[in-house]
Amino acid sequence: MAVILGIDPGSRHCGYGVINAVGSKLEYMASGVIRVSTLPFPDRLQVIFTELSAIIDEYHPSEAAIEEVFVGKSNVSALKLGQARGAAMVACSNRNLPIHEYGARKVKKALVGSGQADKKQVQHMITTLLRLSRAPSQDAADALSVAVCHAHTQHSLIRMAGVRTSRRGRMVGH
Repeated sequence: MAVILGIDPGSRHCGYGVINAVGSKLEYMASGVIRVSTLPFPDRLQVIFTELSAIIDEYHPSEAAIEEVFVGKSNVSALKLGQARGAAMVACSNRNLPIHEYGARKVKKALVGSGQADKKQVQHMITTLLRLSRAPSQDAADALSVAVCHAHTQHSLIRMAGVRTSRRGRMVGH
């Protein structure tokens, strides 16, 4: 059993998603968006750190997965995104969570089958895979997709290593 915190960092909206992965079975636990767009920039970083720390304390994930920074339209935006991502990573590191990083294309490919998938496709797949009654917001869906990508990656690595899990979720060799 692995509780995974997925993070879609942003300097205005920071998505988070928490799933429980037991082998290939995925269970939705929580998701949401930390909205900080109206705050001065230094306060945004503090709120991201504080809110993610509280989420970690509430759900006790064993690992975190975060989307890597991409350089978009402007260098200033990329720098701010990097700082928000840093605040999120420090929240995880401060709680001794191992942090795994994934590029947006890898996440989309793992989830939808195409690195070119759009946000609506990601939302649809997350809703389907986690059997949700309604689609989460785009930022929350992106965060959940990072967590699902990590769960699938870890499950594949375990299978390739020749290890499987018992019905009770314990690791056993072949």
